[in-house]
Amino acid sequence: MGKNARTVRMSHESEGKKPRTKLVGNRIPRTFFITKGKGQSDYAVHAGSYHLALHDAGIERCNIMQYSSILPKIADEVEKTEETIDSLVHGSVMDTIMANATAEKGKRATAGMIFGWLYDKKTNQKYGGIVCEYNGELTEEQCREMLQKNIQELYENGYSEKFHLEKGKIITETIVPEKNHGTALVALCFLDYEVPVIE
Repeated sequence: MGKNARTVRMSHESEGKKPRTKLVGNRIPRTFFITKGKGQSDYAVHAGSYHLALHDAGIERCNIMQYSSILPKIADEVEKTEETIDSLVHGSVMDTIMANATAEKGKRATAGMIFGWLYDKKTNQKYGGIVCEYNGELTEEQCREMLQKNIQELYENGYSEKFHLEKGKIITETIVPEKNHGTALVALCFLDYEVPVIE
């Protein structure tokens, strides 16, 4: 039977040894792919329609973490392929920017996302990206209109003086479940990171 973390720590302390450490900065997400899915269930949301939507999107084997709505300048979209999905390790952590909506039988659930890139007006250098998500009852067409307004508002309140915005993709998914619960989701899924070493 292997030693647990507590045993290892106590062993180091008793021997007067300090574990080797390295000071690093915050992780910076690098490559990502985009996916979407929907699912429905008669029994539950989290362990039902939501999980089935993750399955439809190809990411159900991962533990999903959700970020807010900022993309670093090094972020780069890659194509979602069968090879990419097959490489995901069961039980691994996947960081995402995600929109998901759930509705009861006969009602609509729509999830949507838009992202765009900011470029410095003086140097034209890429600064980073912003993302807006929608979760609600709108149709996909209405959702796309709403997302365009959302990202424009975000841009005009904090970025428009220094940067110009190049709008990117809009991704939407919708479902009107025939079963008791339905979930629609769209996700921007990170695959790897840069980690700055401080010392």
